[in-house]
Amino acid sequence: MKNYIKMFLASCLLVVFTVSINAQSVGINSTGDTPDNSAILDVSSTTQGFLPPRMTTAERDLINSPVAGLTIFNATKLCNETFNGTMWVTNAHYIGESYGGGIVFYVYDNGQHGLIAAPADISFGIIFWYDFNNISYPFTNASRDGIGAGIHNTERINAVQGSINAANACASFNGGGYGDWYLPSVIELNLLYIQKQLVGGFSGNYWSSVEAGQQTARGQNFTTGAQFTAFKNGNNSVRAIRAF
Repeated sequence: MKNYIKMFLASCLLVVFTVSINAQSVGINSTGDTPDNSAILDVSSTTQGFLPPRMTTAERDLINSPVAGLTIFNATKLCNETFNGTMWVTNAHYIGESYGGGIVFYVYDNGQHGLIAAPADISFGIIFWYDFNNISYPFTNASRDGIGAGIHNTERINAVQGSINAANACASFNGGGYGDWYLPSVIELNLLYIQKQLVGGFSGNYWSSVEAGQQTARGQNFTTGAQFTAFKNGNNSVRAIRAF
């Protein structure tokens, strides 16, 4: 009999927590004697968190008639999502998201910041890296590389060159109503190449904003992934990006 009692007690062990109720709210481990009046459910803890249902995007899409405010953890995108009555939204950006006038192809800081690519190449006729009206091939000091480096390079190119060049084509682009597009650095261009299938519309060689020499600049082939150095009067494609 004692063994049976021990087994019964072991199966009935409960986690002890405090529940407090007032006329309008329920509190679990809430601070003070009563839950906050602004919340229907007031949950507080210094050692545990609130865990919403976890599901993939495919599973989420099977929810029948979600109500506005319904919240889940999306295991595909690795972020919380809330249904706003029309669509699922999140406060974390993700690769492949349509946002900021284009498509997100790189994120950092847990999806708070990243890079956006224009949805299509810039159609600007023949796009040389330099202004073909400026036959002196001046140095531009557009030598920075890395995340965000294309912003500096684009500004330097446009300060030294004329108005007909790859960097100016990006700076003049106003996709989505945004005016801060730029020609990507080599590293940014390679990050875009990695997500080329997701962003779409790529073919052939693309200019970066990185200057290699007085007459040459860097680029990347989006078919093979090979990076190259080419004369600035080469005719290569251009895809504008912007940062957020």
